[in-house]
Amino acid sequence: MTAHGRAVTLAAESGTGGILLWVVLPYLSLAAFVLGHVWRYRYDKFGWTTRSSQLYERRLLRVGSPLFHFGILVVALGHVGGLVVPESWTEAAGVSEHTYHVLAVVLGTVAGVCTLGGLAVLIYRRRTVGPVFSATTRNDKAMYLFLTVTIGLGLAATVAANIVGGGYNYRETVSPWFRSIFFLGPDPDLMTGAPVLFRLHALSALLLFAVWPFTRLVHMLTAPLGYLTRPYIVYRSRDARLGTRPPRRGWERTG
Repeated sequence: MTAHGRAVTLAAESGTGGILLWVVLPYLSLAAFVLGHVWRYRYDKFGWTTRSSQLYERRLLRVGSPLFHFGILVVALGHVGGLVVPESWTEAAGVSEHTYHVLAVVLGTVAGVCTLGGLAVLIYRRRTVGPVFSATTRNDKAMYLFLTVTIGLGLAATVAANIVGGGYNYRETVSPWFRSIFFLGPDPDLMTGAPVLFRLHALSALLLFAVWPFTRLVHMLTAPLGYLTRPYIVYRSRDARLGTRPPRRGWERTG
C-alpha cells in the first residue's frame, strides 16, 4: 500500500481528529524535543542550567526536592518498563501479567504521590518565599503547570482504572501505540479505544516534551562529567607575617 493509500485508510478508520492527535502530534512533539535541545545547546549554553535557588531558602528545598526527584525517577523507570518492554517479554522472563500489574499499580501510585507531594512543596516554596518568587519567571510557571497536569493525570488514570475501577491493561493499547511511533507506523485506533484519562495523560505528556527543551528541565539530560577530568583548584592562604607589621589582637585605635 502506498503512503497516500495508508493515509486515506487511517483517516477512514480513526477520523481526522485521531490522525492529528495520535499520528501527527507525536512526531511534532518528538521533533520539537530533539531540535529544541540542539538549538538550546548551540545558542543558549549559559542558560542550560537549573537556575538553583538554594541560596535563597533551604528548609523547604530539603523536603520537596528529594521527594520530587525520587518520585519522578521511579515514574520514569516505570514508564520505560511499561511502554518500551512488550508484555510477551515479561511473560517470557517468568513475570505473570497479574504480578506485573500489582507491582506497577503499587509502585506507580506511591511514586506518583511522592512526585506530586514534592512538586506541591516546591510550588509552595516558590510562591511563599519572597526571593524565590522574585526569581521565578513565566517560563518556570508554565513548566510547573505542564508538570502538574501531566503527573496528576497519570496518577488519576492509575487510580481510576486500577484501584477504583476494574483494571485496565494499557500494555495492550497505549504501549503498542507508543512503540509504533518509532517504527514509523503509528496506529491511532489503539489510542482512540483507550480510557479518557489515559488519552489525556498521553496528550499532556506530548505537550510537556514539546516545551521541555525551552525550560529548566534541560538539566535532566546533562551530567557533570567535566568535573572528573578538570584540574584541581588550588587555594592559598595569605601569610600574615608578609605584611608591614603583624596583626594585633583586640581593637585598634582609629584616631
